[in-house]
Amino acid sequence: MKSSTSKISVRYGETDQMGVVYHVNYLVWFEIGRTDFIETLGLRYAAMEDDGFLSPVVDANLNFHYPVRYGEKPVVETWLHSYDGIRTKYAYEIRNEDGKLCVSGTSTHTVVKKENFRPVSIRRSLPEWHAAYSKALEA
Repeated sequence: MKSSTSKISVRYGETDQMGVVYHVNYLVWFEIGRTDFIETLGLRYAAMEDDGFLSPVVDANLNFHYPVRYGEKPVVETWLHSYDGIRTKYAYEIRNEDGKLCVSGTSTHTVVKKENFRPVSIRRSLPEWHAAYSKALEA
């Protein structure tokens, strides 16, 4: 399985009154991981957007296992869970410095035309993305 690892430094503003990372920030960290993963495939979101496409989230799931706190340096591991030519599902695990699983989850995305938000086939509209995703699933 091909994956990428992204290092995070927990900022004070990402925590709640208990000093624990506020739950919505994990979605931001998923995005950091997803962007890094896509770049390891030799692709760039900005290039997709320049070509007139967007990749909205259509589903997101998070499972909380252990708190991440201010001052810690967790790591986000990201990989391709599934891909069918239309939808792409990424998987994530956030672990603390001791390697303990803190948060796991997935996000599912589709690709749409920027001007009308109509879904498109990645296979046909973005063949280089299709090839990279297919290869990543084989790894």
